[in-house]
Amino acid sequence: MNIKETKRNIISAGHDAVEELIKVAKEKIVDSGEDISADRLKNAAATKKLAIFDAFEILNRLEEEQRILDNKPKNEIEETVLVGFAEKRSK
Repeated sequence: MNIKETKRNIISAGHDAVEELIKVAKEKIVDSGEDISADRLKNAAATKKLAIFDAFEILNRLEEEQRILDNKPKNEIEETVLVGFAEKRSK
């Protein structure tokens, strides 16, 4: 197995991981009528937040790796979005 094929397999596995994280993010925090402690709610919300941010981080990395495999140049739009007004004018 060559490196490109291995990277494609990793990208595929990454997409599967993102799907699992989406399932976690979609689950209800409270699934019963019981009184739930604030600590438990806070932990559940933090878990969902982590799943969402991890999914975005994985997707960004997958896009970057796919771009590298396809030998595509980096989009200029991505670069300009990350730069604010003051940063543009400071040059």
